[in-house]
Amino acid sequence: MIEVFKTNVSHSDEAEWLVERIHEKFRDYKVNFDLEDCDRILRVKSFAGPVNSGYLIQLMSELGYHAEILTDEPAPCRLPLESRS
Repeated sequence: MIEVFKTNVSHSDEAEWLVERIHEKFRDYKVNFDLEDCDRILRVKSFAGPVNSGYLIQLMSELGYHAEILTDEPAPCRLPLESRS
């Protein structure tokens, strides 16, 4: 099963550190970040049943970061608008 989270992780070195911490607790998870996405996506795939979203969100919080399950409804990304002349 795959779960996708919106996070406040902004730098690749933070993401790498978090992946290591998550793997320490969840050895059966494949984890990666997409920091180019406006929601700074954390994707988690579990090879042993459903993703324990609540505990993962709690772990992220304990490590000083925010994570929430990303719903299927797309929210508009706030990107800079092109100037119109």
